[in-house]
Amino acid sequence: MTPDRAFECLFISRDPAVFSTLSGLLRDLSVNTNLCLRSSQALGMLAAGSTDLLVIDWEGDASSDLLRDIWKSRMRHKPTIVAISALASDIRGAHVTLRKPITAESGTKLLKVAYSRMLLDHRLHARHALMLPLCATDDNNRSIELIVTDVGDGGIGLTVEQKVVIGQVLAFRLLLPGAKREIYIQARVRWTRKCGAAGCEFVRIPPVDLSILQDWLKSKAQVKKPLIAL
Repeated sequence: MTPDRAFECLFISRDPAVFSTLSGLLRDLSVNTNLCLRSSQALGMLAAGSTDLLVIDWEGDASSDLLRDIWKSRMRHKPTIVAISALASDIRGAHVTLRKPITAESGTKLLKVAYSRMLLDHRLHARHALMLPLCATDDNNRSIELIVTDVGDGGIGLTVEQKVVIGQVLAFRLLLPGAKREIYIQARVRWTRKCGAAGCEFVRIPPVDLSILQDWLKSKAQVKKPLIAL
């Protein structure tokens, strides 16, 4: 997500009144909304785009099937899910249940809850693209040439020509774009691909360097400000 880009919502409903009420509230939260008329059409749209929020005007079995498919899917990023329902109980698989009849007050309250969750999820899981070549050292003091492809709050993505294995710890110094100095990182390999891609989790970053990384990530994770107070 770029600093000026809003969150994206996929809204599933065939009720003009429901859509009219909530789309205005979403607009006040600076969330862009795309309308989908049926749950059966939504999975393909979710797979093709970068949906952060899914709002479902509950259709019964079709909506249940969609939630099951979402949670079983291998989508890297699963959206925050809001279910709109006339049922007395919460909808299983949804993060937030908004009960009918909807009012501006109830809609605002529940969408703020969903927005806060969506924002936290974005900050925790956002990956910021890089293309920085460097030399790392593994736990056997072997030098490994690699390219840092992305970085996030909990880990880093790499491309390596030499073989690395799951569990291997790599140590390196990384100069983030715009940062005043390098930061020291130790990261453990969590997964690898035949193409040379690898994903790592952070094992150790000195406190001062961690502060630099967190400030840098925060500056990259800015989203368009809501028009209403949260």
